[in-house]
Amino acid sequence: MPEYENPEVPEGINVSEEHPLKEFILLACGIGAAVAVVLFALTLLAQNAAKAIPFEMEKKLAANAIFSADTENLKSSEFEKYLSTLANKLAKQQGLPEGMTITLHYSNQNIVNAFATLGGHIFVYRGLIDKLPHENALAMVIAHEIAHIRHRDPIIAMGRGATMMLILALFTGGDSAVAQQFLGQIGLVTALNFNREQELAADVVALETLQAYYGHVNGAEVLFEVLGEEEGEVPLAFLSTHPMTQSRIDHVISFRDEHDGRGELTPLPEYQ
Repeated sequence: MPEYENPEVPEGINVSEEHPLKEFILLACGIGAAVAVVLFALTLLAQNAAKAIPFEMEKKLAANAIFSADTENLKSSEFEKYLSTLANKLAKQQGLPEGMTITLHYSNQNIVNAFATLGGHIFVYRGLIDKLPHENALAMVIAHEIAHIRHRDPIIAMGRGATMMLILALFTGGDSAVAQQFLGQIGLVTALNFNREQELAADVVALETLQAYYGHVNGAEVLFEVLGEEEGEVPLAFLSTHPMTQSRIDHVISFRDEHDGRGELTPLPEYQ
């Protein structure tokens, strides 16, 4: 009959020879890397999914959030009608997809800014218009913002969270109170930040739009010249959301040189 032994278990058999702090750091780094990979994949998925969201859905959800904000300084005037007419003419030149509409808002605030946000809404401030010498420079601004909407840049810029909320609303019939509350909290009337590629792409379309509308691009470069002169004096809201990179300036000059840059400039109407 075999004999059985119960040998004593050596001490420390379940204890790693590595320092506990080192193990913790390695584990934390591994988890952090895994989370980063997952978040990156979700971000790419959300950005690709954003363009698939119907524009009508975007407009419906954006409306309450935009107009629940303080609109005290938004003007309803003859000048705003002029701006809306100009925006619609420029949008027509861009050939927006069916169902995609532009709504322009004019603010009387002395802020040097203009931006596009969800649902086809564009905000233009008096502070920026005050610095522009003619309609052609203003048209460059508006055509640029229309191009952002055409490329669906606002919904992409809102990030993964907003996109997921919009997707949720899409599957709940567009009446998701959660989605509307989320969009309201992140503040749709604030300017969105677009990357350099998005800004340059919007410039390209804006220049093509001006060429088609006026028959020339004379005056488009003035926007960059005026804002470039002001940049060193005071921080401009427009430049914080529309980085003035050299590649953008070079492209405008190159486009002007390749096309007719000597056309007649159109004056701005009175709007004070």
